[in-house]
Amino acid sequence: MVNETFKRKYGGKRILIAGFARSGRAALGALSGVAGYIAVYDAKAAEAIGPDTDRRVAGFGAEPYFGGAAPPADARFDMVVLSPGVPPEIAAVRAAVAAGATLTGDLDLAFDFGPALFVAITGTNGKTTTTALTGGIWKNAGRVSEVTGNIGTPVVESVMNAPTGCEFITEVSSFQLDAIEKGGFRPHIAALLNLTPDHLDRYKTMENYGAAKARVFMNQGKDDFLVLNADDAGVMALATRAAADGRGPGKILFSRKTRVEDGAFAEDGKLFVAQGGAARYLMDTADIYIPGNHNLENALAAAAMAVCGGIADDIIADTLRHFKGVAHRMELIDVIDGVRFVNDSKGTNTDASQKAIDAIADGIILIAGGYEKNADFTEFIRGFGGKVKHAVLLGETAERFAETAAANGFTDYTIVKDMDEAVRLGYRLAQPGFTVLLSPASASWDRYDNFEQRGDHFRALVAELKERVNAASE
Repeated sequence: MVNETFKRKYGGKRILIAGFARSGRAALGALSGVAGYIAVYDAKAAEAIGPDTDRRVAGFGAEPYFGGAAPPADARFDMVVLSPGVPPEIAAVRAAVAAGATLTGDLDLAFDFGPALFVAITGTNGKTTTTALTGGIWKNAGRVSEVTGNIGTPVVESVMNAPTGCEFITEVSSFQLDAIEKGGFRPHIAALLNLTPDHLDRYKTMENYGAAKARVFMNQGKDDFLVLNADDAGVMALATRAAADGRGPGKILFSRKTRVEDGAFAEDGKLFVAQGGAARYLMDTADIYIPGNHNLENALAAAAMAVCGGIADDIIADTLRHFKGVAHRMELIDVIDGVRFVNDSKGTNTDASQKAIDAIADGIILIAGGYEKNADFTEFIRGFGGKVKHAVLLGETAERFAETAAANGFTDYTIVKDMDEAVRLGYRLAQPGFTVLLSPASASWDRYDNFEQRGDHFRALVAELKERVNAASE
């Protein structure tokens, strides 16, 4: 049921929904019957978005503008609802804002649709794993909760369909945070996991990118919690933007390098949680099911949030012992003739892919490349450390990736035309005991709708490869 706050804010307004993927469709459902007029814009043609798109939009009483068609120049909107991934610089949005429209997004829509309690998790890397892990802790604690946001189901859709009193464990991206308003989306618990270069095609500078991430705590107050990675200088620098005079959120830290007064930390192979300087042993770090230092950081962040949420230590520890990770993040697909195939399609930037390489002992055939985000591949290639025996490159970034590799003395690479060729070549190059690792260090949008579709394609191709290998051996 729509609450009165939502009706007052959006009732009778002329609204442009920019972008008609999952979040745009959820926004249309929330606003239908409340707004006075709705136009839906997407640069894709209606048939490219999905079957019967025009008819579905018309069924909600909205006016569609697809495939390059834009609202007329004299159209006037009170508000633009910006879908994640749609740059605010596009002409249709700029024209509406120049004519007086305010900009908002799915996070504000969901917050206004409430009331609801949000746990918001952002950062460059680890968001999906940490969100899923935190959701697992909440579920095991018996809390009425739902994992939502950038991890899968649009947050607006989740809030619309959830039972009263539900808590929303929400993965949020910088794109979503760009669109929140002052006085809008306010998570009770916000976590900022890390900050490394990403999306510089959109933000141009790290300062701009960091400022977008810092918006996660923009509306928090003294009754809220801000969970921060004490080991990340960029994160701690951003945290100075949060009010420290009693008006801002309580700052809770997590660290795998040093003790903290409030939060979670690792020391001598043990994981502790702390409150008011008093530390409590939780578990041995070796008992965390998902391996790697990056996953230790994810576990610490989730534990710190759970402490903020008042969840018992034994439930936190039990979840960490049994949580098996998420799809498309270091996901073992199969083993063929002793060669492991690992799907890390979620590795959409160099820092994420470096963590994937670090988690594998040796003998890597790396499949990398994709959408051009203007990332610098230099340090990533230097971080191969002898583990990467050959790089199979594809997509928009392949040529620049190869040039950077050669300039840094790494010449064991091959550029291929598509994922099918990459998988077949990876198998031919690998020896028993090697790992064919899909960790692109690039976004997927040059050839796929999202990283999930890219990872699913990789999985399907590995299955086809196994069938061919088995048939040949019969």
